[in-house]
Amino acid sequence: MNPNFTPPREQITEIISRIYRRGLTTTSGSNISIRDDNGDIWVTPAGIDKGSLQPSDILCVHPDGSVSGPHKPSSELPFHQAIYLARPDLKAIIHAHPPALVSFSIVGLTPDTTVIPQAREVCGPIGFAPYELPGSEVLGSRIAEQFSQSFNAVILENHGTVVGGTDLMEAFERFETFEFVARILINARRIGEPNYLSEEQIHSFEAQYSNLLPEMDQVEHPSDERELRSEICRIVRRACDQGLMISTYGTVSTRWRGENFLITPRNFSRWDIQPSDLVQVLNGQCEPGKIPSRSVKIHQEIYRRNPAVKAIIFTQAPYSMAFSVTGISLDNRTIPESWILLQDIPMLPFGTHFAGQDAISKSLRSDHPVLLIENDSILITGHSLLHAFDRLEVAEFSARSLIDSRPLGQMRPINEHQIEDLRRKYLSNQ
Repeated sequence: MNPNFTPPREQITEIISRIYRRGLTTTSGSNISIRDDNGDIWVTPAGIDKGSLQPSDILCVHPDGSVSGPHKPSSELPFHQAIYLARPDLKAIIHAHPPALVSFSIVGLTPDTTVIPQAREVCGPIGFAPYELPGSEVLGSRIAEQFSQSFNAVILENHGTVVGGTDLMEAFERFETFEFVARILINARRIGEPNYLSEEQIHSFEAQYSNLLPEMDQVEHPSDERELRSEICRIVRRACDQGLMISTYGTVSTRWRGENFLITPRNFSRWDIQPSDLVQVLNGQCEPGKIPSRSVKIHQEIYRRNPAVKAIIFTQAPYSMAFSVTGISLDNRTIPESWILLQDIPMLPFGTHFAGQDAISKSLRSDHPVLLIENDSILITGHSLLHAFDRLEVAEFSARSLIDSRPLGQMRPINEHQIEDLRRKYLSNQ
């Protein structure tokens, strides 16, 4: 979805659909608005099912206060107007009651986004607005006051959250990342204490992988390469739909002809990546005019060092990341199927990805196809894209089962003798 070419009505219905499908709003909850260059505010209606909203349902509120459209505008329109008045640079606002952020709002806390490096960049510092009556002018002034202090994401006490952006895609990325961080922190607190990153560590992350690959003079797209492009896009969208990837984080690559490969681009919303956006890496050079993922050299080294690896996924998933940010081992000896597919999962320290591309690739072996990196990501390899995605799903299910089992008692892992039986029967030919 390109905000420069997609009408406001269609932008709003697409984003509210994503939010609803991901379980981040209810039928009656949330509201979204866009302010255009004419000063018109396009906004969701009051009392209309968010699960089936159509472009024709979206209202336009003109600067003179008149309304075009078949419904009444959202009852929260006053605080949207107050925010736009306080922040002329903002062009889109999302308000919703996503479960993790509501959890923070009802205990009077704001999530610390330094738990993963890119979240601080996406969300920025977080504001907090004391409770006021929904739909009231006082609530609008409280929220606008927070935005006037340069906050772009605000927790509303006993209410939810409001985020703004220079366009609706930026607002959605901020909203999705904010809720994602909150969910990671909640999951992490169920098993231990989160470890937060220093400003120096975050700065190092942002500066990493600054050396891009040289560009090739020309590129060809034979039929087998085009098929792989479509397959990558299907996997990325599937990961987004299942909450295993978010707009602002997630890299997928697949081997193509020897050590050459295709990889997702940098600074693209993962929801909207198209086959033509992917970057071909051929003989150490990348497709001209495109910027591959910042982890491209790690992928390159993994493919060089591990011939059996055909696909790689770097991502953040909310249950797996609870182990990543606490530094607690993800003990995958839960059920036979999980251990057979994933085996034991080593944890690498934060900063491993700064230490040279071979630091990660050396840790990958046939008996360690999955790695966790502290406060950063889960890295999955596979014999195909689908195989890697299956491993990602199983890793996240295992992590969730481990977290959900905590209130029930101590996990009883499959013992070493049983593991050896599994190894002999299922892995002896690897």
